[in-house]
Amino acid sequence: MKKTFVAAALLAAISPSIFAAGFAPAPAAGQLGAVIVNPYSNSPLTALIDLGGKKIDSAKVIVHGKGKNGVDIKYDVSRKIILRHDGIPVFGLYADHKNKVTISYELDGEKTSENYDVITSAITNNYIDNRNVTALQETQVKTVAKGFEDRLYFINSNDTPQMGSDLHWAGPKSASAHILDPSPSAGSMTFDQPPMNFIIDTQGEYRWWMNQDAVYDGFDIDVNNRGIMMGFEPDNKGNFTFLLGQKWGYMDLMGKFTTFRLPRGYIDASHETTTMPNGNVLIRAAKSHYLNKAGEKVHTVRDHIIEVDQQGNLVDVWALPEILNPFRDNLLVGLDMGAVCLNVDADHQGQSTEEFKVDAPYGDVVGVGAGRNWAHVNSIDYNAEDDSIVLSLRHQGIVKIGRDKKVDWILAPDLGWGDLSDKVLTPVDSKGRKLNCDGAACDGTDFDWTYTQHTAWWSDKGTLTVFDNGDGRGYTQPAMPTMKYSRFVEYKIDEDKGTVEQTWEYGKERGYDWYSPITSNVEYMSDRNTMFGFGGSIHLFEPGARSIGKINEIDYDTKEVKVEIDVLSAKKNAPHYRALLVKPNKMFNVK
Repeated sequence: MKKTFVAAALLAAISPSIFAAGFAPAPAAGQLGAVIVNPYSNSPLTALIDLGGKKIDSAKVIVHGKGKNGVDIKYDVSRKIILRHDGIPVFGLYADHKNKVTISYELDGEKTSENYDVITSAITNNYIDNRNVTALQETQVKTVAKGFEDRLYFINSNDTPQMGSDLHWAGPKSASAHILDPSPSAGSMTFDQPPMNFIIDTQGEYRWWMNQDAVYDGFDIDVNNRGIMMGFEPDNKGNFTFLLGQKWGYMDLMGKFTTFRLPRGYIDASHETTTMPNGNVLIRAAKSHYLNKAGEKVHTVRDHIIEVDQQGNLVDVWALPEILNPFRDNLLVGLDMGAVCLNVDADHQGQSTEEFKVDAPYGDVVGVGAGRNWAHVNSIDYNAEDDSIVLSLRHQGIVKIGRDKKVDWILAPDLGWGDLSDKVLTPVDSKGRKLNCDGAACDGTDFDWTYTQHTAWWSDKGTLTVFDNGDGRGYTQPAMPTMKYSRFVEYKIDEDKGTVEQTWEYGKERGYDWYSPITSNVEYMSDRNTMFGFGGSIHLFEPGARSIGKINEIDYDTKEVKVEIDVLSAKKNAPHYRALLVKPNKMFNVK
């Protein structure tokens, strides 16, 4: 049986709370119930086919692409997800459009296919000039190879000017130095920007948008609703975990949110979450009122990993100032002061951070010692085989740490590690022969360490994939900024022998026009044998230019570019953070 119905969505952002006030969703259509656009008020490009009291076990959804080359979004919906929403979730609608949607299901033993017209309105960026979808972040599709047309990419952007926050733990913001004035408890509360999260297809069309006020409130002075929304990672239960300043939570693509405050004593979460097989969540946070080696109580900056259970209770802590040496400054002195993570200041581009050592003020500023940004952890990966974590520390290197809080190995040049020097991996070639490396240089080889890297993640091949941003390469600044480059890079680590082999790289040949000084990510995708990555801050300092967030999928064997899509920031000096590859079946067909 096949029928067509029109879902007259009177309000594209209708809220369930409105129904209680006497309003109703679109009238019932088909054999099921009403069509509700934006059922949780947080995802205006979604809809829900209410069950209308009926019982179905599963369904199939097709949101048809618009125009000649439009991309269809197809996925199965499991009973578990149908029960979660008491309806069939429709994801991937176009904004300001009469969307064609086909729903298939079985009711009372009869297979049914129904067509719907689902109407949406324009989406709006509340924090940049109230722009609608036609003037948000522009997308430019460069390349989409055959067989990749169905890809969907989640962009985590936070695209606003770098103006800082009106919230501070203590002390005013110094506009001239772009740091916090001296304070014994400065922390990094000022890491605060409105969210901008959306999903695009391979035509560059927006197919999902998150209401910016879902968990953030930039119009009120409330620390609990401020921060930068980051660390989106799927949990294999149909959700993404995420962080926002003083809280963390779960979000699904229909816009259903569950949030928790950080455990008492921990603050300023950002950058990374990851879900462990037991359901617990690892979070990159900081410690409040930490007693440092100088005997001062400080709020630390991006240097604690906490494990919480699914109710938000604290389970375990990795206190990095006590595991590593917070006074190691070998890379710190070679960083570009123009871009330290999202603290972007074009006036300081190319200037070394060498003067920022132990006398730097406490707070979100590059310097050594707990209470300053000495570590800058930007990714966590968990290995269930030996209950360990791998961390990317932008300002130190990549380290593996066990549950016993002992360092297993370090992937970085053997400089400044002191008592941990014996944990530094030895570079070798494909035959296991030691390379000729001295300090931060290796002669006669393509091997290189990573510098100011992001996302050190294990692949399902057992290798480590890393986005090597490349600032401070060789622990110095080059003669010209345009000599910098970034890489997707893969390493094979032999933990028994304490060696590391570089097995794959891409990006050096693309030079400065592919260079991302901050943010970004890379991950191996086994379904199509590609390295998928996102350079989140290309051309960050080009005068008058908008930064580029470049999506790439690179064939692992041939290094052919299978996908390249540019996402342009709406404002200059406004980097993107990460991109994720979204597979609807993994979000909606959950057992």
